[in-house]
Amino acid sequence: MAYFVPASYGEAEFVEKRSRFIGQVWPIESVGQAKELLSGVKAKYYDARHNCWCYILRGDGPGGAEAVRYADDGEPQGTAGQPMLEVFRRAGIENVLCVVTRYFGGILLGAGGLTRAYAHTAKLALDAAGIAEMRLWACLEIVCPYGLLERVKNEIEVFGGRIERTDYGVDVTLGALFPEKDLPLFETGLADMTSGAVTGVVTGVKYVAVISGNT
Repeated sequence: MAYFVPASYGEAEFVEKRSRFIGQVWPIESVGQAKELLSGVKAKYYDARHNCWCYILRGDGPGGAEAVRYADDGEPQGTAGQPMLEVFRRAGIENVLCVVTRYFGGILLGAGGLTRAYAHTAKLALDAAGIAEMRLWACLEIVCPYGLLERVKNEIEVFGGRIERTDYGVDVTLGALFPEKDLPLFETGLADMTSGAVTGVVTGVKYVAVISGNT
């Protein structure tokens, strides 16, 4: 089952009535990673009035529970962390940490103004990070002689695969990833090109980040 994550780290700034909002978004894999990044932000922006945050971690595996947390960090309850969280909920983004730092500009924004400012800054940071779709790809191990290496590598590229590792020995072993839908066509093409001398063995599946517009 596919799901969506930030494509990379993203940062954006927004100023509202002299208050400066700094939004940051990261793709994350664990609660520990989220806490470490959050600690880094608090250390960097120690002089800010607020460092509000939220994260969503996908619950992988049988019975895996999704981890969702947010904090207003001194802002009125419900005006920061939760509006930020809703930005990612609406976009269907998982495995994400967002921190919005606020330097107070001396003018009160009110509950509605704060809610809009924090949500807007989170959205700007997400836009800066971009969105990737995590899709299941097949893991393929291919053993080929050196004389066919370049042709096999080219064939992998032609059929939309990615080479994840290359091990050199008596022959060359390639660890490749393929979109599951493209794997049968590649296997047929590889067998035809090498007259059956080179084949691939599926060793499992893994999630791969695919940016919009790619395979």
